[in-house]
Amino acid sequence: MKLLSAIVPCYNEEENVRDFYDEFLKNQDFFSKNDIDYELWFIDDGSKDNTVEEVKKLIKMDEKVHLLSFSRNFGKEAAIYAGLEKANGDYAVFMDADLQDPPSLLPEMFKYINEGYDSVATRRVSRKGEPPIRSFFARRFYKLMRKISKTEIVDGARDYRLMTRQVVDAILKMGEYNRFTKGIFGWVGYNTKWLEFENVERKKGETKWSFWKLFVYSLEGIISFSTAPLAIAAFIGVLFCLMAFIAIVFVIVRALLYGDPTSGWPSMVCIILLVSGVQLFCIGIVGQYLAKTYMEVKKRPIYLVKEEI
Repeated sequence: MKLLSAIVPCYNEEENVRDFYDEFLKNQDFFSKNDIDYELWFIDDGSKDNTVEEVKKLIKMDEKVHLLSFSRNFGKEAAIYAGLEKANGDYAVFMDADLQDPPSLLPEMFKYINEGYDSVATRRVSRKGEPPIRSFFARRFYKLMRKISKTEIVDGARDYRLMTRQVVDAILKMGEYNRFTKGIFGWVGYNTKWLEFENVERKKGETKWSFWKLFVYSLEGIISFSTAPLAIAAFIGVLFCLMAFIAIVFVIVRALLYGDPTSGWPSMVCIILLVSGVQLFCIGIVGQYLAKTYMEVKKRPIYLVKEEI
């Protein structure tokens, strides 16, 4: 029999754990007919509610359920990596506990794996139920990434993805501290089938992703998989040097012709403020890359385990 490792990152999902488990078990007939066994890894990302207790209840009922609990909140990216490290299966799949990643898609995903694909990824064809502003900026982010990065990052892509063991091992080789999984999926390559589905709203509870967290996450993706901002900063520097040279020539010529070298000081102050702002902006870009390098060279662990069952 083939073994499927289902990895379920959880953060304050006590209301959804049992519902997810029941929904996942609806695939048991499919698993039996196709000689597939499964293991469920719930990765608790430092939840402050009773998520761990709910998972422990499932463990008492089903020996195929496992728990890995972090010492604190390390983020979903760390939970995904931890799940991959624990996965023993011939296949691995990421799924959100809030049921926005429908377990009912698994039979169709396995169909494409059996056709020879290395992974089957999902993407939403709509953002129904999502705030319009968040939806707008999300689309702009994916459009920007397609232009500045060589790594394929598909608009609407979810973390919900079924992979063969070969793809799992390839991702585990990328042990970087600053992780952007959507970019890592694209970077490792392999033959991927994209499966489209309508957006599904959360079963219960509220999303843990605020607009600010998504903004920071998008910066993580840009910095991790593109050096274009550094090139832009360099281009702006050259452009402003050229503008300054032209302005100096203009001031000298005007002084020689009209003898009025001191007029226009208000506009000069505005120009100085503008140039200073641009300089600080470019330094900030360089600083972000330096900060990521600083975190990498520390070699801190991606996560710390509090409890494993």
